[in-house]
Amino acid sequence: MLPRKYFFDNFMEDFFDEVRPVDIKCDIYEENGMYHIEADAPGFTKDDIKVEYDNGYMTISAEKEDSKEDKNKNYIKKERSYGKFERQIYVGNIEEEKINAKFKDGILLITVPKEESKKKLIDIK
Repeated sequence: MLPRKYFFDNFMEDFFDEVRPVDIKCDIYEENGMYHIEADAPGFTKDDIKVEYDNGYMTISAEKEDSKEDKNKNYIKKERSYGKFERQIYVGNIEEEKINAKFKDGILLITVPKEESKKKLIDIK
C-alpha cells in the first residue's frame, strides 16, 4: 500500500496540472451541393473570430486576450485558455462570394459551395 504522502502528492500534481489550449474542433459534411463546416468556438464572440479563404484553403482563427487577474482573488487554478487558435481546411477552388458564415451559441457554421466536377475528354495523340 502506498503511503498517504505519495498518494496526496500525485493527486495534487494532477489537480494543479496546466491546461493546454486545443485546436478548434470541426465537423465537415456535404449536403445539398454545399460543404458545411461546423466549428466549436466556446468562449469566443463573433468579433474574436476571423474566417479567410486563400488559394483553396479556408482558415478559421480565433483570438482571445488574457484577462487581467483580479488581485483580490486567491486563484487555486486557472483553466481558461487565452491566445490564438487556428484551423486550416482545404476546400478547393470556389467562388469566394458564395461563402457564407454564421456564429451562434459558440458554434461557427460556414457553408461553401461545392466545386462542380468538370469533365474534359482528353484527345490522345
